[in-house]
Amino acid sequence: MANPSDKHQRDILPIPDREYVGLTTYDAKDPDTKFPPIEPLRPPKGAPNVLIILLDDVGFAASSAFGGPISMPTAERLAAGGLKYNRFHTTALCSPTRQAMLTGRNHHSVNMGGICEIATSAPGYNSILPKNKAPLPEVLKLNGYSTSQFGKCHEVPVWETSPMGPFDQWPTGGGGFEYFYGFIGGETNQYYPAIYEGTTPMEPAKTPEEGYHFTEDMTDKAIKWVRQQKALMSDKPFFMYFAPGAAHAPHQVSKEWIDKYKGKFNQGWDKLREEIFARQKELAVIPANAELTKRHDEIPAWESMPDALKPILVREMEVFAGFLEHTDCHIGRLVDALQDLGVLEDTLIYYILGDNGSSAEGTPNGCFNEMTMLNGMTDVETPEFLMSKIDKFGGPEAYNHYAVGWAHALCTPYQWTKQVASHWGGTRNGTVVHWPNGIKAKGEIRSQFHHVIDIAPTILEAAGLPQPTIVNSVQQSSIEGVSMVYSFNDAKAADRHELQYFEMFCNRGIYHKGWTAVTRHSVPWVIAPLPPFDQDNWELYGPDDWTQSRNLAKENPKKLQELQRLFLIEAVKYNVIPLDDRRVERFNPDLAGRPQLIRGNSQILFSGMGRLTENSVVNIKNKSHSVTAEVLVPDSGASGVIIAQGGHVGGWTLYAHQGKLKYCYNFFGVKFFYAEAASPIPAGKHQVRMAFKYDGGGLAKGGAVALYVNGAKVGEGRVEVTQPMAFSADETCNVGKDAGSPVSPDYGPHGNEFSGEVN
Repeated sequence: MANPSDKHQRDILPIPDREYVGLTTYDAKDPDTKFPPIEPLRPPKGAPNVLIILLDDVGFAASSAFGGPISMPTAERLAAGGLKYNRFHTTALCSPTRQAMLTGRNHHSVNMGGICEIATSAPGYNSILPKNKAPLPEVLKLNGYSTSQFGKCHEVPVWETSPMGPFDQWPTGGGGFEYFYGFIGGETNQYYPAIYEGTTPMEPAKTPEEGYHFTEDMTDKAIKWVRQQKALMSDKPFFMYFAPGAAHAPHQVSKEWIDKYKGKFNQGWDKLREEIFARQKELAVIPANAELTKRHDEIPAWESMPDALKPILVREMEVFAGFLEHTDCHIGRLVDALQDLGVLEDTLIYYILGDNGSSAEGTPNGCFNEMTMLNGMTDVETPEFLMSKIDKFGGPEAYNHYAVGWAHALCTPYQWTKQVASHWGGTRNGTVVHWPNGIKAKGEIRSQFHHVIDIAPTILEAAGLPQPTIVNSVQQSSIEGVSMVYSFNDAKAADRHELQYFEMFCNRGIYHKGWTAVTRHSVPWVIAPLPPFDQDNWELYGPDDWTQSRNLAKENPKKLQELQRLFLIEAVKYNVIPLDDRRVERFNPDLAGRPQLIRGNSQILFSGMGRLTENSVVNIKNKSHSVTAEVLVPDSGASGVIIAQGGHVGGWTLYAHQGKLKYCYNFFGVKFFYAEAASPIPAGKHQVRMAFKYDGGGLAKGGAVALYVNGAKVGEGRVEVTQPMAFSADETCNVGKDAGSPVSPDYGPHGNEFSGEVN
């Protein structure tokens, strides 16, 4: 809503320049020489600072603020001074939720029907942000806000994630942020993150042994930025988007945080659900008559789990709980910094407890290395292996995820989890809103239905800004969300967001005036042939059924048909159609129809190149290949990494160890396979080569390794098994060193640079 006292015409952005029209004198000393003073651009008077905090993979029932078992005093503190929304919704997956939130449009409307890694060429699914749907940060920046983002950015098309960009969808490229400190992708190692400052790669200032953790690091950067912003531009409001990688896998935090929860989950996930449900009613975040939904057969009962595995399962949950409380603690540091600056009262804070429901991507047993699940090789981690690692969970050597049962418990009282957009377990996330200067109520609950697309119009209305009609010379489509400002000071205000579709991995639903019609097509942890869409079973839930516990499809088929038609109308309107349940095929860019940065079967890399994602490097998995390098060895001898891809979770590296050429294949950190030369590489310029002869016969097979120096064979070895789909979700390929966590145990994460030159 535009501010009537504002002299700027803000519906066209950038705001057009106004040329001076008046007397032009010859001499500046002439008494009639008058020009209006230059006025720095500022938003309308009264526009607040804005802080959006978006956690990752945190279900409705995780936080103590909403009855959960994990202590989150910052969330409770902000709720006590503001509002708790208990019918706030996301899209059931990270990239879609984030793009929808940052634009105020539905996720298919901004072409983010899934994560970027499975983009297709279809409208609604290609991961390319349309130019007629400008992101909120750009709109705010062009209206005079300072803008910054910290943490996760998972909205960049995968073929644009290399250090060469293009940077159109990076936060500081075309995303509207003036400053960015974080990572590009779905997840990151909290101890060895692949950090960017703007578009420049950065290395962590400390090691894990020195106490490094990314959440603490990004919080330090956020506090430094906001202090500088207020020191230099005290009259200019800021927009900060604070998006920790937590609590997405890998679940990583120091032992002191994990041990705070020791023994607190021994009762198992079924009992935990009941305990949470009771607390939720005590806090009135669910109605007194709400029903606890049943656990589905696909989710194992706690009692059915092997006794030998239960200590591991309990530890997984202890790690997650410590990780999440640790995150809330650092968010508290940021809130304290705002209070110290005297701006907390006039900062509109959204603390969104999850971009979807809790993640059920950790398999029924959980895992020490999440990459085993992403490669479809969970059998690698036997119960005996997991038990041998129990004290390592959460630490720098781990890349762990918890079991499906815990995810389900942390979505209490609802059905299902992340990815399952058909039911509230996947899409309903507790949200806290705090703005003392704009919200009179303290510690109240709001139960109006809202969705993540409502945040952008809310901020524009709070700032007195119109929804722009033209941004950067492009006519804009209408924002699809509904402002929440009407509900801030009126607990009984009637819902204004009355219609909302949901779809993720063909799990679909429609909400209309309290009614929901839903159908689940797939679950995250089951890879099996999926039925035709026409065979999906639709369910119907009434306005008085808070948890979607009583299916009325048989009692009211007419209402169900009405809502099914409504879903199809919305699906066509927002590019949801055609439905696409190709799980494996969409990872193949040729089949999906998205661009590939690297084509063909060869690639030349040069010294100093690094931070190359797997989409930026030729694919050598499941096939024979060779790696050749020209190196200059100093008189002191060869040591260090020539080239490496991946990290301690899996990958390969060609390096010099004790002067000799050596190759290591790291299979999920479970097994290491080596080939080593018999004698050192002499000083001077040499060609070194590793040749891998793949066994063939399908995916994940082994192969023979041969090492050469100047064409002469100097060593050989054998790799018994390989990773078929991905080495890592966040580790990269680097020439002349191994950045991030080390692939080989022969060297550490620092000081592993090649001693000579890699040409």
